[in-house]
Amino acid sequence: MGEDRDIIKKDVKEIVELLADELLAENQERSREHQYGAVTPVVEVKEDGTPEIREAEINRETVMPSIRTRLRHNILEMPPEIRKASGILIYGRRIKSLCFTTDLAIIKNCDADAIFAVYPFTPQQSISDAIIKAASVPVFTGVGGGTTKGVRTVALARDSESQGAMGVVLNAPISNANLRAVSKAVDIPVVITVINEKTSIRDRLRFGATIINVAGGKKTPEIVRSIRKNYPEVPIIATGGKNPEQILETINAGANAITYTPPSVQELFSDMMDRYREQREKELSKGRKKK
Repeated sequence: MGEDRDIIKKDVKEIVELLADELLAENQERSREHQYGAVTPVVEVKEDGTPEIREAEINRETVMPSIRTRLRHNILEMPPEIRKASGILIYGRRIKSLCFTTDLAIIKNCDADAIFAVYPFTPQQSISDAIIKAASVPVFTGVGGGTTKGVRTVALARDSESQGAMGVVLNAPISNANLRAVSKAVDIPVVITVINEKTSIRDRLRFGATIINVAGGKKTPEIVRSIRKNYPEVPIIATGGKNPEQILETINAGANAITYTPPSVQELFSDMMDRYREQREKELSKGRKKK
């Protein structure tokens, strides 16, 4: 019995040491790749005839060091095309990408510049408070404008500001009078949503809108282009669609920043499970070949 226990202890110790070595090597390699990209050894012959092995030169101008830890390397990345946008400078922080979600798991594990927390229910302080506390980036919170109007939108906007929101978002149906009341009540940007080309941008700006958020579906680039033509300086956020072509079209039309709707957690988890199954199948296949 004692001998069996000693054997088990020895096996466990060996497994732990092996895993530790593998994790250390994996972490070092990942850190190296993220910082410098793939590096190919170059062999040169010196004047005395001896070979010299060095690493290929790295273009420092195009490399941005990236730090990810062993566990937090699988994050949700925004489409790289969004980086081509000019961005909007708010309190010294440049905002190009906004993740359109209220899912705390995604909010905590994405690389967006900001969170666009608007949802199809009446806004509630407990929800905005939870999102702002969980997020490590600025948050723009929805405060109504459709079903929720009047004094409540003003109260919600004040609460969002006190909770730490970078800005508040009002939906398209909001009246100009209500827009003015909200803009007078807070000292943070007020984002007004525009859904078609019939909206009077002049009135929206005159009544206190700071940023225009265009959500016109397939017509979004067209609406953005029209607004940009008449108001060259106005900050514009716009929905970018699902593919790179749509995002670039919207940016080229004049959008300064893009809201991106990420896949659901269920979709992300399904993709992860597919990778796990594929990896497991490869491991089993290798084991069968060795036998």
